[in-house]
Amino acid sequence: MNGPDPREKHPMAGFPQVCFIKNTVKNPNIVIGDYTYYDDPDDSENFERLVLYHYPFVGDKLILGKFCALARGVRFIMNGANHKMSGLSTFPFSIFGNGWEKVQPAMADLPMRGDTVVGNDVWIGYEALIMPGVRIGNGAIVASRSTVVKAIPPYEIWGGNPAVKLRSRFAPEEVARLEAIAWWDWPIAAVTEHLPLIVGGDLDALQAVSDKIRPTGRGT
Repeated sequence: MNGPDPREKHPMAGFPQVCFIKNTVKNPNIVIGDYTYYDDPDDSENFERLVLYHYPFVGDKLILGKFCALARGVRFIMNGANHKMSGLSTFPFSIFGNGWEKVQPAMADLPMRGDTVVGNDVWIGYEALIMPGVRIGNGAIVASRSTVVKAIPPYEIWGGNPAVKLRSRFAPEEVARLEAIAWWDWPIAAVTEHLPLIVGGDLDALQAVSDKIRPTGRGT
């Protein structure tokens, strides 16, 4: 077998709280990689309700990589939450119309922060909050109930409100090697075959396999 079918909504028999959310999200501005799951006993399929202020006219995207683990209550605040701050009032008069639309702000007046991008093999804990435009690197971990307001480099653990770096998971040279190996881009048969190495601690052995699968040792 080559692992669970990435097209399945609920890959664990008897546990509908776990959902491969790529198969349930309809919004074209939410892009999700294979095997990324959301765990929620209330409604694991309705992940889109956790992506807040995501208005289509803004055009920003939420991009989640492969093999991410999202705990219950994770939320993503998107750029539609932003108000104009260059004037004396921040109240969004224009959205209510009836004569107030005459102060419609230009998109350039809003504090846009771009797409929110989460890498591969990222673990985001219970009720964590990710703010607009944040980028989270491969292999990072976000602690429960953290508020992430700035970029998290690969393979670092962050927590708190606002979240700060708690520690690195690996030495810088090891992180560089893991980024180059990019096991999440291997054929799924190779991932399945070499799971003991992927979840183990022998980086040299994983590197040796990667060099055979992808001779350059680089991710795609």
